[in-house]
Amino acid sequence: MMTVQSCVKIRNEWDIVAARQMGRNVAKDLGFGTVDQARITTAISELARNIYLYAGTGQICIEEMNEYGKMGLRVIATDDGPGISDIRQVMEDGFSTSGGLGAGLPGVKRLMDSFSIDSESGQGTTINAVKWVR
Repeated sequence: MMTVQSCVKIRNEWDIVAARQMGRNVAKDLGFGTVDQARITTAISELARNIYLYAGTGQICIEEMNEYGKMGLRVIATDDGPGISDIRQVMEDGFSTSGGLGAGLPGVKRLMDSFSIDSESGQGTTINAVKWVR
């Protein structure tokens, strides 16, 4: 099983756009429908924006997946930022530290099929989100 991985470093607003575009292209190539393409790009946008706002820099990687003939896409968001001190809190709907809508990480979890978050205070955060082609 060969996984193809493409990454975009997140340092500014333009990198968020680049990450979204990369995600849309990969999703399209894998055969995702337009609705799921939109879900994936929204999730990527949210994750990239979080890196930009809270960590300053990081990266978004997109991995093509093929398990038992089922095609999918994994989004891996990593940063070396301050980390998330209370993961339960940031996973609550409506919670926002930036004054945004607070759709944030719970929104990403809803948009994708699986979602995991690993964060250590002072060490940074890694988020994995997977979407399968229906």
